[in-house]
Amino acid sequence: MKLVLFDCDGTLVDSARLIHEVMARTFVAFGHKRPDLALTKSIIGLSLDIAIARMLGKPHVDDEAVAMTAHYKSIYVDVRGEADMDTPLFDGIKPLIEALIGRKELLIGAVTGKSRRGLTQILDMHQFAQHFVVSRTADDCPSKPHPAMVTECCSETGVDPHDTIVIGDAIFDMQMAKSAGATAIGVAWGYAAIEDLLANGADAIAHHPNDLLSHIV
Repeated sequence: MKLVLFDCDGTLVDSARLIHEVMARTFVAFGHKRPDLALTKSIIGLSLDIAIARMLGKPHVDDEAVAMTAHYKSIYVDVRGEADMDTPLFDGIKPLIEALIGRKELLIGAVTGKSRRGLTQILDMHQFAQHFVVSRTADDCPSKPHPAMVTECCSETGVDPHDTIVIGDAIFDMQMAKSAGATAIGVAWGYAAIEDLLANGADAIAHHPNDLLSHIV
């Protein structure tokens, strides 16, 4: 039995526009200038409080970062409901998941810096919930790149980390996978540069979701 763990933002769904807009409004509400999109993309995958602290240039989460995190969460649903703020699947993800669920030797899960509510909303929206048998979120574990998300999913399913594949678009996904003893597959359609994924432990790079099928054997 093998376990395949997907990151969410930047791997399954293209959510950068939404995340950036919520983040930008949060920064302005606290007297900061709107961050650049590139800066927002660089922290996608981290738990929200750590991401905000890093964007502010702070070495750790302080009271302001905590307050900004609460504000971000309070406006997220309203911003998500605005026009052009949807979170579509990347092209090729739906057929990929459909192909994987037909393989009895595989279990599918998710490891994400999103909240539990956020992940549930994404999986339900795209009718994936019944196929993802295990998951860990920012509400459950320390932020990536800590290996707990992976190791806890392995413990819950009874699959050894060496039989586990982590698929993600961020350097934090690659670092987390390698720390847990799992295989790390980077995706080229997300928010990090391919060279950065390779430099942080990616065992391979998928340029299209179809490419993943050859790595999941």
